[in-house]
Amino acid sequence: MTVKTRFAPSPTGYLHVGGARTALYSWLYAKNQGGEFVLRIEDTDLERNSQQAVDAILEGMQWMGLEWDEGPYFQSKRFDRYNEVVDQLLAEDKAYKCYASKELLEEIRAEQEANKEIPRYDANHPKIVAANAAAKDGDPCVIRFRNPKEGSVVFDDQIRGRIEISNSQMDDLIIRRTDGAPTYNFVVVVDDWDMGITHVVRGEDHINNTPRQINIYEALGAPVPTFAHCAMILGDDGAKLSKRHGAVSVMQYRDEGYLPNALNNYLVRLGWSHGDQEIFSQEEMINFFSLNAISKSASAFNTDKLNWLNNHYIKTSEPEYVAKHLQWHLDEQELNTENGPAITDVIKLVGERCNTLVELAQQIRYFYEDFSEFEAGAAKKHLRGVAKEPLEAALAKVEALEEWTTDNIKDQVITAVCDELEIGMGKIGMPLRVAVTGGGQSPSVDAVMELVGKERVIARIKMALAFIAEREANA
Repeated sequence: MTVKTRFAPSPTGYLHVGGARTALYSWLYAKNQGGEFVLRIEDTDLERNSQQAVDAILEGMQWMGLEWDEGPYFQSKRFDRYNEVVDQLLAEDKAYKCYASKELLEEIRAEQEANKEIPRYDANHPKIVAANAAAKDGDPCVIRFRNPKEGSVVFDDQIRGRIEISNSQMDDLIIRRTDGAPTYNFVVVVDDWDMGITHVVRGEDHINNTPRQINIYEALGAPVPTFAHCAMILGDDGAKLSKRHGAVSVMQYRDEGYLPNALNNYLVRLGWSHGDQEIFSQEEMINFFSLNAISKSASAFNTDKLNWLNNHYIKTSEPEYVAKHLQWHLDEQELNTENGPAITDVIKLVGERCNTLVELAQQIRYFYEDFSEFEAGAAKKHLRGVAKEPLEAALAKVEALEEWTTDNIKDQVITAVCDELEIGMGKIGMPLRVAVTGGGQSPSVDAVMELVGKERVIARIKMALAFIAEREANA
């Protein structure tokens, strides 16, 4: 048997974090088992669906690297198939037409509540029987599935273990509405059957749907998939994850500067574990993943941990991978990197200092663009009269330097100035840093100077000296 999983979002909004984790778990299990992963768009709610939401889901899946083997399938294009199966169930007396109006059902429900009974649909209720008897062909009706009245539904959830629900607790659910639209619990069964889905990984909010769906599978003579229901994701405060906790859409994490590999690594650990290991390559995730290692308990989202992971991936990933995802942020910040050093070299130098790609894009601007002002605090502290002589000496040595390398800059400029003027490294290092970068924070100044380039370094030291001269003149 080929294992086949699916991710089946509804296009009524963005791809949220909970859905992304479900998609990741489904994808990983399929890959772990040498199986296939199907993407299905559950768009039967024609009023709430939007193409924008479909595009957001597809974009989020592609950004995460969760490529599907089949699909995307759209339920809205399969109505003929659903009607065919409805007709089959009607012909086999496993479904029936119900003409009871919404008002009548509400009236019966009110009576049941007044009598302290559990509100439920009862096909044998005298008022429903009368309504059906009085109906004529062509009157509006729903189609209901004839749910078994005896026995129980039992299934072994891969995460939660044995679950049993009595059939007496379930009523005859609607499988097609009066407007002809099929309902969720029905169409997912037909889809999973037709698409050969063997394992269904989804959120715990679907547990109550599962017994109803199993009865429909069995009525159709279809194989019942294996189910795995994941616990929810909570915010840092223990409440259900929502917008007030920050980003909840996958693409918001892209916008905020996270790498897909970092987010995937973080999401996989939100409920799944392999010993004490925290950092996983994609290959390790696939090799180690199993459904029964997913926790039954809810997981709390921790932004600090995500930032730590993202910093790790920025530092340790191939610079080309980081550059590919950094480009979106460079475009957003309108930073053109054509006039400067190779972006991969800058990433290797600056990346380890940044938690996000937004920070990285902000911190590398001075490599590619000249600036007209120094950061006020850094200039006040380090571009003073005492820095004039060291900067002048450094300028002369920079201009004379023939081979522009980090080692030569360190030895023949910075160390040489310290030796010549008998000063400590900080007396020249910090003024040089402010002069060359415009601010007081950067990686090793000799490495920065090499990437900034000789001509720009000369121009910026001269600008710093002019700043000092003006400052002294105004003192």
